Amino acid sequence: MAGVTFDHLTKRFDGVVAVNDFSLEIPDKEFLVLVGPSGSGKSTVLRMLAGLEEITEGDIYIGDRRVNDILAKDRDIAMVFQSYALYPHMSVYDNMAFGLSLRKMPKQEIRQRVNDAAEMLGIEELLKRKPRQLSGGQRQRVALGRAIVRDPAVFLMDEPLSNLDAKLRVQTRAELIRLQERLEATVVYVTHDQIEAMTMGTRIAVLDFGVLQQVDTPQNLYSHPANLFVAGFIGSPAMNFFDGKLVTVDGTTCCQISGFNLKIDEQRGKALAKHLGEEAVFGIRPEHIVDRRLMPDAPSDAVVKTKIDVVEPLGNEIFLYLAPQLKLGEGSFMARMGPETWARPGQDFDVVFDVTKVHVFEKESGLAIV
Repeated sequence: MAGVTFDHLTKRFDGVVAVNDFSLEIPDKEFLVLVGPSGSGKSTVLRMLAGLEEITEGDIYIGDRRVNDILAKDRDIAMVFQSYALYPHMSVYDNMAFGLSLRKMPKQEIRQRVNDAAEMLGIEELLKRKPRQLSGGQRQRVALGRAIVRDPAVFLMDEPLSNLDAKLRVQTRAELIRLQERLEATVVYVTHDQIEAMTMGTRIAVLDFGVLQQVDTPQNLYSHPANLFVAGFIGSPAMNFFDGKLVTVDGTTCCQISGFNLKIDEQRGKALAKHLGEEAVFGIRPEHIVDRRLMPDAPSDAVVKTKIDVVEPLGNEIFLYLAPQLKLGEGSFMARMGPETWARPGQDFDVVFDVTKVHVFEKESGLAIV
């Protein structure tokens, strides 16, 4: 196995910058997830690493070897595609063995590698079948097996779970995590699904418009987003945002939002002191908005009066779309409540914002202040 280094990587298509000055170091044995919306450049980065796309500027290293001018077949990588890319006329065994046969590997070793991979993936009984006789999950395992038998330096995966149904996707996520730990493999995994990214990655690299926004562990991305884009992209449901201004009221730092003064805890208030008087964007996640009835001791100036617009019961939790009676921005905002909260559309509903969890971003740059 080997690590991967991207050194000031840039890719242009007819003058359009798809990837802009991308630098990132992936240590050996790490599960690194590239995540972002459609068109963010994540698949282009993966294709340049695979040798399927030419590099406009910058360098890529696999281990200590610069691979810019090395053919894809000589880069010692294995790629798992969204479409599985299995040969329909070949059996599962032949699909998994095909790459090894091209390398003139002895038949006995090929058989051993294929059988070992099939056992690892639980598809031993499928080796004689054709791809058309397999379910989507089984085809995905075959595609993974074809990569595993290669014993590559790096595994590349381009949205490999997107064709699976929701239940099978959850199951396969867990299988992939266990497989990576068992193989002690370096994996670069591309997805647009931030839940998939959060549950699978050792670290996550967030891209937007070809620019690397933040690289960190899943928990740090969630708790300490670097900017507005990351804050809004990571987390489900998405963070609520309000435009406002930083002010002081009776010596306490507050987020002033359309006349409502949300007091900030002392520790965060100190970090915001040099930004007083500036316009800012305030963010709070739905799970940090609390039913007032569960916090009877909350001070009255921390209470936001709302009317329930939409209720989405999910069994273990409830999503509420709340229309503030005092205008806090455009439209409603969302709260994530426990099942003990009783709520119905049209009902008046008081909530409390957990001020220790409020995020503040610069209005112009979108960069996080706290």
